[in-house]
Amino acid sequence: MNTSPVPRFTPALARIVATVSVGFVVTQLDVTIVNIALAKIGADLHADVTGLQWIVDAYTLAFAVLMLSAGVLGDRFGARRMFACGIALFAAASLACGLASGAALLVAARAVQGMGAAAMLPNSLALLNEACSHDPKLRARAVGLWTAAGAIAIAAGPVIGGLLIAAFGWRAIFLVNLPICALGLAATFAWVPRPRAAADRAPSTARPRGIDPVGQLLAVVALTAFTGAVIEWRPLGLTHPLVCGSFVLALIATVAFAITERRVDTPMLPLTFFGNRTFSAAVLFGICVNLTYYGVVFVLSLYLQHARGETPLQAGLAFLPLTGGFLVSNVASGWVVGRFGARVPMIAGAITAALGYGLLHFAQAASPLWTLLVPFLLIPSGMGLAVPAMTTAVLASVDAQRAGTASAVLNTARQAGGAVGVAAFGALASASDAAGAAGAAHVVAGLGSSTLISSCILLCALGLACLVHPEPHTHDRARGGRHGARPANASK
Repeated sequence: MNTSPVPRFTPALARIVATVSVGFVVTQLDVTIVNIALAKIGADLHADVTGLQWIVDAYTLAFAVLMLSAGVLGDRFGARRMFACGIALFAAASLACGLASGAALLVAARAVQGMGAAAMLPNSLALLNEACSHDPKLRARAVGLWTAAGAIAIAAGPVIGGLLIAAFGWRAIFLVNLPICALGLAATFAWVPRPRAAADRAPSTARPRGIDPVGQLLAVVALTAFTGAVIEWRPLGLTHPLVCGSFVLALIATVAFAITERRVDTPMLPLTFFGNRTFSAAVLFGICVNLTYYGVVFVLSLYLQHARGETPLQAGLAFLPLTGGFLVSNVASGWVVGRFGARVPMIAGAITAALGYGLLHFAQAASPLWTLLVPFLLIPSGMGLAVPAMTTAVLASVDAQRAGTASAVLNTARQAGGAVGVAAFGALASASDAAGAAGAAHVVAGLGSSTLISSCILLCALGLACLVHPEPHTHDRARGGRHGARPANASK
């Protein structure tokens, strides 16, 4: 019988949640805040739609492909240390973005931003998991608040971006990260405790994991080649050597990556994780969610400014309803997961978001803005309900000592899905007029196609959600104790 005290949501835990949420906020803010500035960036730096896709995807790709290694580094050298390094790197890259004099320099700086984001995100979850003493119900509540902070940042990004662009120009959307990162770094050193001494930790037979440079390189090549092929497919054509060659290279690198990860002693991506049905289903669910949302938001930004003629500020304010939907549903998700498990909110969230995309499918250039209100509420409400549940399911399905790596796998998959979504849906709306701007009719058609595809993808995600174990803490219970405490001699 477990007699250990039940962890509670203390002021110290609240400070840790707030601190790690700062890292999540800046990483997610830069996912969407850039979208609202695309028209201004394109005009100032003479970038076409393909160039704008690379400005978005350079960040997302670096974010995706480096998270696995960042999670491993956090497990090996300390999540607190890696989280702090990520904040510092992200701040330096944000300054470089704000000072970039050309599109190529901006793309490069955005890639470095992605590296900093990759160091922050998986390790913020690992810090959160440790602060909750791996208690499943407390973790569900904390993850709900953490996810709410990031989701609000995603939703508020276009609004904040519109205000900053109207007042200071597009460079301000990057420079605003500097004070936020400074606060986050100070809070990390002040409020996040140092790792416990090795003697105080529960014994483990697991060996320190290596970095797996070959696997990392193959992952970078596979994701970059595939995303690049999707981006260039529309302007160059499928038969173009660059497009064909990139698809072939992506396939070869993917096969080589799978073979490498099976053979190395310390794989970057532990394929054994995918033997757990809940873990596999939740990760695939995350890909579906990010692919649809990131891709549709990219096209929506073009729709509002190119098809409707809105200013960046007007376009940003049009996204405002997204904030309320994320806020309410993310907070509610923690309670729902604690009461009903992860499966129920994931199913309900997929249905709700699919309905929102379905309604958005009918938007035209002349549609009144109020007709976008319902889908703009349904989409974030569904995502906000499902994402914390999905995250909780992943953390609960693996050993506590592998939390950083598991969260990195999840978020790598999600960010990769987002990069593909921007590339694929952007290609549907990328036909340009003689001036190089995205043609209004093609943008509207691209939005219609993107939202229809998104609805179908989320209906498939509904089936994945049904595969998730109904209990939010299956793995924790397997380790003994009513509250998920691990026995002192437990090991993976």
